[in-house]
Amino acid sequence: MSLISEDTDPSGNRAAARPAAAIPQPNRVTFNRLELNRILNLYGRMVADGEWRDYAIDFLKDRAVFSVFRRASEMPIYRIEKDPRLARKQGMYSVISATGLILRRGHELERVLFVIDRKLSLV
Repeated sequence: MSLISEDTDPSGNRAAARPAAAIPQPNRVTFNRLELNRILNLYGRMVADGEWRDYAIDFLKDRAVFSVFRRASEMPIYRIEKDPRLARKQGMYSVISATGLILRRGHELERVLFVIDRKLSLV
């Protein structure tokens, strides 16, 4: 036995539920293809050298974060962040160490990632 009366349209109940499911995801900050390609090239070199083993990518409302791990069970040793709110100020890209220290911040991803590349070439 149905709890819906014969006078009501059953498709109306589904239509009322549809707008809640159709609400689009809020805008998220992401890395574009060129940025992600540059980061993954660096990641691949460091994995080949045995320095890094795992990574995670987070796309949040206010920033995108690429975290690098030496081991999967540890805290990230580096975080590469893109924060568009800082694009006109200090630059939207930054590299942050495990302790939270901002190693470099700037407007160009290549120059910001140089702080990690340089450590590899100095050793």
